Amino acid sequence: MGIQENGNGGVLKYKRMDSDGMEEDVAVLCEEKRNDMSSRKYVLVCAIFASLNSVLLGYDVGVMSGAIIFIQQDLNITEVQEEVLVGILSIVSLLGSLAGGRTSDAIGRKWTMAFAAIVFQSGALIMSLAPDFKVLMIGRFLAGIGIGFGVMIAPVYIAEISPTVARGSFTSFPEIFINLGILLGYVSNYAFSGLSPHINWRVMLGVGILPSVFIGIALFVIPESPRWLVMKNRIDEARLVLLKTNENANEVEERLAEIQLAAGHVNAEKYEEKAVWRELLNPSPGVRRMLITGCGIQCFQQVTGIDATVYYSPTIFKDAGIKGNTQLLAATVAVGFTKTIFILIAILLIDKVGRKPLLYVSTIGMTTCLFGLGLTLSLLGNGSVGIKLAILCVCGNVAFFSVGIGPICWVLTSEIFPLRLRAQASALGAVGSRVSSGVVAMSFLSVSRMITVGGTFFVFAAISALSVAFVHKCVPETKGKSLEEIEMMFQNDRPQQGGELELEDVKHLMQTQ
Repeated sequence: MGIQENGNGGVLKYKRMDSDGMEEDVAVLCEEKRNDMSSRKYVLVCAIFASLNSVLLGYDVGVMSGAIIFIQQDLNITEVQEEVLVGILSIVSLLGSLAGGRTSDAIGRKWTMAFAAIVFQSGALIMSLAPDFKVLMIGRFLAGIGIGFGVMIAPVYIAEISPTVARGSFTSFPEIFINLGILLGYVSNYAFSGLSPHINWRVMLGVGILPSVFIGIALFVIPESPRWLVMKNRIDEARLVLLKTNENANEVEERLAEIQLAAGHVNAEKYEEKAVWRELLNPSPGVRRMLITGCGIQCFQQVTGIDATVYYSPTIFKDAGIKGNTQLLAATVAVGFTKTIFILIAILLIDKVGRKPLLYVSTIGMTTCLFGLGLTLSLLGNGSVGIKLAILCVCGNVAFFSVGIGPICWVLTSEIFPLRLRAQASALGAVGSRVSSGVVAMSFLSVSRMITVGGTFFVFAAISALSVAFVHKCVPETKGKSLEEIEMMFQNDRPQQGGELELEDVKHLMQTQ
């Protein structure tokens, strides 16, 4: 292409010297742009469908907070039975999480998600038809196992199909759908609370079966994880999936080679199940750091009391002074809306500002709101001011949770472990999360009776303050790094290098928000 003077005012114009070459370059650029948009849309659809199991978990958490009021009236269960019914789902789900790693390595990530949905739906159907507490617990047991599979496998699957540049946003989708499910559960409670106590809680629980239709459709849309296909030496199939999900077709072979290297195919070495667990139970320094970070963030996500806030929000608001079941359930809907809105904000920020600054904002904000809620319930209960402050503190707590530690917890645990350990290590992290959730849910009413509801939230505030220190010391920044680069970062004994942001850096993020 040449440049020629116009002669009128020195204006330059272009003269085509090699039109065929230029048209060829333009065609290539347009094709690459189309491929880029197409691959992003494809991964987006896959992430949405893979996250549908999370709706089931969220719905169960949200709906049980209101359904338990009417179950107590209909089946005449005791306070201890109420705690067991609410908390047992989290405890039992650890069985699903532990089995999920091995199952997903055996039958694939995709079909493990399908199995999780089938088991959960069976449990939900039994619960909705339960004539007594024993049958209700059988349904709760099955639902918990299904949830254990689902919460473990969805983030792993999404992390393995997502391009590096958008992996954080896509891997946060399960948390978005958990929040959407919680909101739907709250709305269901409010919508059906007017029915008779013998019917309303059954309808509330039965509605949770509906997402199974969409999960069935999803199985015909989403592909298998390319990294799992490489582990099974199905290289050609993995290449086809990468061609659909990768932004740049020229990088597919390079990415495939990295995955093969991570999977151990270069040395023709395959890890057996016993070898994987042996490495996890007797870890190298690098793997130990991964386990501390992954399992630690999962436990802190729950021991700061988020499930107590969600499951027992009617109890909290009743202690603040709200009277009447309809008013209590209406207040929980506000909590659900807040939680959902702020998880969407997290999705917009997670790949722009990084994981660590959001975690700082989240843990510091939660600590403040939990402490404020403790003060409100202890000093200002049963008044209009106390009610307003209680609602504000609960909504603030779930907002800060949703903008940081809620979604980022799952992002980190799906990112930091090497391919050979990823499924089982993620399962261990999910177990830590579910056990912590169960302990909190099964002890909240008893502890509140001993030290008051306000005193219980002072305890949660102290634990949340410890989570700030944990984030500062143990959590690295993984934004913009491939899964293989993150593995090397831990193995090189410098997990914080190249991405750590100090507390002062959060000021800029707070200003932008």
